[in-house]
Amino acid sequence: MELRQLRTFEAVVRHRTVTDAANALGMAPSSVSEQIRTLERSLGVALFERTPKGMRLTGPGERLLGWARRLLDQAEQARREVTGASQRLRLGALETIAATHVPRVLARLAERRPGLRVDVHPGASRDDLLADVTAGRLDAALLLDTGAALGDLGFPSPPEPLAFLDVDAVPLALVAAPGHRLRGASRVVPDDLTGERLLVNVPACSFWMAADRIIGPGPERVRVGGVPIMRAWAEQGLGVALLPEFAVSAALASGTLARLPLDAPDLSLRLVWHSARETVPAVRDLLYAAGL
Repeated sequence: MELRQLRTFEAVVRHRTVTDAANALGMAPSSVSEQIRTLERSLGVALFERTPKGMRLTGPGERLLGWARRLLDQAEQARREVTGASQRLRLGALETIAATHVPRVLARLAERRPGLRVDVHPGASRDDLLADVTAGRLDAALLLDTGAALGDLGFPSPPEPLAFLDVDAVPLALVAAPGHRLRGASRVVPDDLTGERLLVNVPACSFWMAADRIIGPGPERVRVGGVPIMRAWAEQGLGVALLPEFAVSAALASGTLARLPLDAPDLSLRLVWHSARETVPAVRDLLYAAGL
């Protein structure tokens, strides 16, 4: 069992087809297939089922995958220590929080490991971030969630063993134009919002999911776009919006938006990583820094 075979095996798992794995590795598809066959012969087990939709891992293949990633991580760590190359951490983050919360995590990390290079990959899709963490294209990702389990906000959790750490609370605010009928209320409950226009983005959006949990189905959902658009429409009296406080604090302070007194539990800024990569030094440093 050779490292080059494990790299090829991991690439086939990640890309799902021999052709796509070959393109990513800069190899001929026949060479990829031969390396997989050689690896299977050396282990005496079939690692993949060949299906019309691509390569699917067998039970032994699933067991090898965790070992392959650990061995490849250790080999890369050895290469860096021997050559003196700097470590690099690949951190994904939802675009909504990349500008507001990631710098604080990076500052903590810089104090812990000044020489560690961090590549930040902002993403609009939570599913894509989770897929990249699962496949090893990202070392970790920051997203929004709630509850005691990954995906309690309402999105599906990948089958891979992903671990998480809640880094910060993200308070929410229900906002509307200053002249809204509920501005002077002492308290707003979900029934008060029946028939209102609730400004939202897409169903997979964290704030749409939070509204489903907190407000329920009463308001009419009006899809307008991302957080800046929802805020702008709310300022113009075109509906109400459930948004993170950090996105509306300036508008609330200036009086272009009013906060409606709805009891809205905080979301959590959640750092997610693959359990098999906890021994990677850069990931350990990130977990230490994020947990401070």
